[in-house]
Amino acid sequence: MSGFVEKPEPVQVPGLLHLHTGKVRDLYQNAAGHLVMVASDRTSVYDWVLPTEIPDKGRILTQLSLWWFDQLADLVPNHVISTDVPDGAPADWAGRTMICTPLRMIPVECVARGYLAGSSLTEYAQHRTACGVALPEGLVDGSQLPAPIFTPATKAEVGDHDENISYEEVTHQIGAETAALLRQTTLAVYSRGRDIARDRGILLADTKFEFGFDNERLVIADEVLTPDCSRFWPADQWEPGRPQPSFDKQFVRDWLTSPATGWDRSGEHPPPALPAEIVERSRAKYIEVYERLTDTTWS
Repeated sequence: MSGFVEKPEPVQVPGLLHLHTGKVRDLYQNAAGHLVMVASDRTSVYDWVLPTEIPDKGRILTQLSLWWFDQLADLVPNHVISTDVPDGAPADWAGRTMICTPLRMIPVECVARGYLAGSSLTEYAQHRTACGVALPEGLVDGSQLPAPIFTPATKAEVGDHDENISYEEVTHQIGAETAALLRQTTLAVYSRGRDIARDRGILLADTKFEFGFDNERLVIADEVLTPDCSRFWPADQWEPGRPQPSFDKQFVRDWLTSPATGWDRSGEHPPPALPAEIVERSRAKYIEVYERLTDTTWS
């Protein structure tokens, strides 16, 4: 069992058609047929959308994605048309709204990994592979891989879990030409993000992207290289052989699964609300990674 602990009612805005409430984003369509994406302050972990919001989180994710879109523009186009707040929308939508070109989305989560962590660590321990990609002996938690790898996954609905799939399965689903383009673009974007982050004292352990087609043109969509879709580690604290300190949702995951909560992630009960201290420390981590990456002060 998983999903929303408390599913929010969508905000109704004149002239906008509400299409979907996702884990973090609410999706609308305007009269011109463009998509209106609004990033909330919700947090999802372990396939649950938590009952506690983290203030400013949606704005940070949106502004960081926009910054990254600029850094990646020569590699792949993005779907953003404008960041204007639609007439009649709440003032709170400012800074968290993107007006986007509708795309023919590709039903694959495009994951790139440069370090061993998460589900790839579990698979490696059993088979010395990650999504079927053979890896050398001797790697440990947090090890840097010999080269970044493409480890795709299925796209899951709210409450479901993304499942790793092989490259061969991606080829079967979407065709060899599109699969090759996805792998090439994913690894190119990851490498650009890794190099920029490393120059700012941050390791990009892994990340996931979503792509779609605008006619025949491949376009990157949704969010990109944020703490919600990436593992960011402080480079000066990197020490393979143990879990790494992080700037991402791992902090919340670790608290939820600690003895302090008494919550069983494999059980049927929803996770508890986050205490004020965890909320504030989480917000501080989002702000720190934003400021270190963009070299600007959050305001």
